[in-house]
Amino acid sequence: MISQARPGDGAAIASAAAAKMYGLRILRKNVESDHRNFTRFIVLSRKHTRPRAAGKTSLVFAAKNVPGSLFQALAGFALYGLNLVKLESRPIIGRPWEYLFYLDVEGNPKEQHLRRALNHLKEVSTFVRILGTYEKGRTYTS
Repeated sequence: MISQARPGDGAAIASAAAAKMYGLRILRKNVESDHRNFTRFIVLSRKHTRPRAAGKTSLVFAAKNVPGSLFQALAGFALYGLNLVKLESRPIIGRPWEYLFYLDVEGNPKEQHLRRALNHLKEVSTFVRILGTYEKGRTYTS
């Protein structure tokens, strides 16, 4: 968009390869606060695709608002030897002290271990939705 519109006060954060590709001038290099930081991108599609590798599955769930419910919800993943790579909580708007949990787990729901963990999660949670399954990301360097 910056390369097409060329606004006088516009800029983009991108790689040197992107600047070269779009004919843009690099104003400042190494703007990250941690050189070990990685930018992640995700591609969304309405068309169902099948990942070539087991990859990761992203989901969202709501645990019951009682002591130990998050532990119960996550226990199935540990029991079936699954690696959780992300867990975040976000408040549910209009429901004080209740949260949605966003989780990334290695694997595909078609695999027996993950399918069993998801079944356990559905039994102990009030809401579960799989957001998608995709290949693990790759690291690119410029």
